[in-house]
Amino acid sequence: MALVLVLCAVFWGLGMALNTPKPMRWAMIGMMLVAVILLHFILPQGNPLRMATGETAMPWLLLLGAAALVWAYRKGLSHLRNRAQPADQPETDAPLFSDTELNRYARHIVMREVGGPGQKALKQAKVLVIGAGGLGAPALQYLAAAGVGTIGVVDDDVVENANLQRQVIHRDQDIGMPKVFSAQAAMIAQNPHVTVRPYHRRLGADDARELIADYDLVLDGCDNFETRYLVNKACVELGKPLISGALTQWEGQLSVFDPKNASPCYKCIFPQAPAPELAPSCAEAGVIGPLPGVIGSMMAIEAIKVLTGAGTPLRGELLIYDALYGESRKIMIAPRADCPVCGG
Repeated sequence: MALVLVLCAVFWGLGMALNTPKPMRWAMIGMMLVAVILLHFILPQGNPLRMATGETAMPWLLLLGAAALVWAYRKGLSHLRNRAQPADQPETDAPLFSDTELNRYARHIVMREVGGPGQKALKQAKVLVIGAGGLGAPALQYLAAAGVGTIGVVDDDVVENANLQRQVIHRDQDIGMPKVFSAQAAMIAQNPHVTVRPYHRRLGADDARELIADYDLVLDGCDNFETRYLVNKACVELGKPLISGALTQWEGQLSVFDPKNASPCYKCIFPQAPAPELAPSCAEAGVIGPLPGVIGSMMAIEAIKVLTGAGTPLRGELLIYDALYGESRKIMIAPRADCPVCGG
């Protein structure tokens, strides 16, 4: 009997060496066992060949019977699975999140206000961030870390040494690189599970509406009123929520402008740009380094709230943060009936 088992092992090994398909290897072994059983029925008792192959056919019959039962069981199980699942459909849909992503976003998923549906909404969302500077830097970092599936970033500027005091998404070695590409590299390095679309250009009237139409939500962290009014108009026309932030020296402010949900637009609250001397740039007036991180992170939180439906976004409210005195206050704001952008 040992001789037959050794021959089976030899056949199997030769089949592996020759890359013979498994079904063919099993067929060869099966044919050999059938031949052994036939020999036991043909040869007389005491024949040396019968003695060398187990004296009787009974063990080989039992072995073949067990193998037949296993084969029949597996075929029956496969048949039942095919009946339960149509052949033209996959047995299971591809999971939305990998195990790595589930572990990464676990602190979101366990929260009642976010949970699995909220994290799914973030993964399927597309958010456009205008500006990769002081406000855009922390907003981009936290949106990517939170798992927002597609993030667009628009900026025509390059990284300068003076930016690094507050724009922490950029590094010293990025000086001279377009900000959108520096930000993209940092976001992908932090979370390779998101898609980042860089737009190295200044947003203009000719492409603002077309670009914003492809996104669910817009964050405006730019540094000029011309672009702010342009983005606001496009968002109102397309019905897209706009989260706008601004800062100077020690003070920052933000709000969610969403006329589609009965809140004012940016033009309602700031009907015209202030005189240059009343709204100096950060280069002229200065800004404390961590302040953009505070306001930009708040903008990212508002984005997550809007996308997931968690809490109460800052619609109809302007939040003002004074870092010098550690104070925050809210101002109620309302739509203007005579607003040239969203009025009526």
